[in-house]
Amino acid sequence: MATTVEIPLVGGTADGEHVTVELDPNDRPPLTHHRPGPDGLAQAEIYELESVDAERQQWRYRWRGQAA
Repeated sequence: MATTVEIPLVGGTADGEHVTVELDPNDRPPLTHHRPGPDGLAQAEIYELESVDAERQQWRYRWRGQAA
């Protein structure tokens, strides 16, 4: 079973929410998170992974914009 972690979303309409993601074999979360918009992925909000504290493996996803 893959290890999961909760990561907060910062900015955009989902600001303050958390998502649960699976860590890869190197114990890193996905580099991006796409939050579907009202019409699905065509209007998804794109969040990019940021390290908050590398030593403690703490991250957040920061809003970068909407899909085209």
